[in-house]
Amino acid sequence: MTDNKVLITGMGAISAAGANLTRTLDSFRDGKRNAGRVSLFDTPLEYPVFEVREIPGKFYLEGQRTISLALCAVDEALKGAQLVADSALRGNDLSKFRVGVCMGTTVASQLNDMEFYKSYRNSGTAPMEPADRYLKGNLAEFISRKINASGPSLTIVNACSSGTDAIGVALSWLNNGLCDIAIAGGADELNRIPLCGFGSLGIVSRDLCAPFDRDRKGLNLGEGAGVLVLETKHSAQKRGKASGLYLLGYGSSSDAYHLTSPHPEGVGLAASINKALKESGIKPEDVTFVNAHGTATIENDKVEGKVLANIFGQGLKMLSTKGFTGHTLGAAGGLEAVFTAAALNEEWIPASIGFSNKDEAIPLAPVREKTKINGRFALSTSLAFGGNNAALLLGRL
Repeated sequence: MTDNKVLITGMGAISAAGANLTRTLDSFRDGKRNAGRVSLFDTPLEYPVFEVREIPGKFYLEGQRTISLALCAVDEALKGAQLVADSALRGNDLSKFRVGVCMGTTVASQLNDMEFYKSYRNSGTAPMEPADRYLKGNLAEFISRKINASGPSLTIVNACSSGTDAIGVALSWLNNGLCDIAIAGGADELNRIPLCGFGSLGIVSRDLCAPFDRDRKGLNLGEGAGVLVLETKHSAQKRGKASGLYLLGYGSSSDAYHLTSPHPEGVGLAASINKALKESGIKPEDVTFVNAHGTATIENDKVEGKVLANIFGQGLKMLSTKGFTGHTLGAAGGLEAVFTAAALNEEWIPASIGFSNKDEAIPLAPVREKTKINGRFALSTSLAFGGNNAALLLGRL
């Protein structure tokens, strides 16, 4: 294991589970699920969703919900990293540091204003404000401009592994000297287009999702943002900022098997996990727990469970936090990296909420209750449409 650690000096999260990381951990501790029918837009679809019911006014931008969610998480992470004294939105200038911004998303990469399309289809013209918002709404660039960051800026759109891939890219920036500090994660909003799209694929449940459960019926959609502040050890020491959490490895691989289904043997996921382990110098037996992708869809959970059992053994502590947040698409990897780091720091993982009955087709089962952990390393995984797979290896001192 290399001693040239990339530290995690700040964390921020917002989702249906909580408006910040503290409230999220309270929901995890209490087994509280904040799901209901969508209120953001009209739809005849009655699927339960995990919606953020209130975004603080200082972060809210009309027509740019994904950015609003991202700003909430970025603000919390920067304050935790002691890079801003008050709020990242109040003219804070981080140009004296070499700060990069890498964010993953899916919905925010689309011009998704349905009224714009309806108007253009019906009349041949449409107000251009939605297009203007879209062109000015590049997630990473928006954040970079907001804090006057001087390092690289990149928005990654790689389906549901986008947030994980963004953190992995930021790790490579730091390891290769492109910046000293990186803001990395993912953000996505609930939107009519993915709700209809996932519904048409037949993978959305009308009940609350049950990851890895024998009787699982599909996913629930959610929204939110999860952000890490990553920093080289030298930069943190220079600022006098200590941290017991760090990011050790990242792996990414495409199995190129099917547009929406994972390879039956999980070859891409296994390759991603093994790459993250190799990069970090950590052995499978040293991994304390895995925060799995765990969408509660039939094939995803079966394939992921088999791969995790093959690599780590059937005694692995494993969970999915999507029972608390829903599937937040491009935000999922960012949120789950934050949750994984927080669990290492807190030395416990929550129950894999929604799980009741073991599926005999899956060699292992997630934890059923809040579980104490005392190891130093954990893995967070993401599987995505297009055969994309990604994994992050995190540690604590």
